[in-house]
Amino acid sequence: MKKLFGLLLILVSFTQINLNAQQKNFGLGIILGEPTGVSGKLWTSGENAFDFAAAWSFQGNGHLLLQADYVWHIFRLIPVESGRLPFYVGVGGRVVFANDPTIGVRVPLGLDYMFSNAPVDIFLELVPILDLTPSTDFDFGAGIGARYWFN
Repeated sequence: MKKLFGLLLILVSFTQINLNAQQKNFGLGIILGEPTGVSGKLWTSGENAFDFAAAWSFQGNGHLLLQADYVWHIFRLIPVESGRLPFYVGVGGRVVFANDPTIGVRVPLGLDYMFSNAPVDIFLELVPILDLTPSTDFDFGAGIGARYWFN
């Protein structure tokens, strides 16, 4: 738990926070899939954000996993009548805390529906992963989740 709070503090301290498209800067919620756990998002501008999670990976015997990505949102790609539905793409990394810890590079691709009248979003993402240690290997993650947005 201390590692998670440390990661959150580092992300906040190295980020200049501006207002985002929802007028909310920080969202916290859950992600279900591979991995499953706590999901957070911190906007750095109207189109860019840090997206991170502390979760449980069900691969192998199951292990704690930390991941963080920098994501770019494309808001005009999918028009909707209410709210906003940006497509996003990013780059980041993950660490799986196993007997031999795994470190990998992530490239998340997703959709993030932002409600116009509620401080909530729901998202779906697919993530190709290139693990670099303890050996080079290709992996794939996917998840669906929701976050509550704080002022």
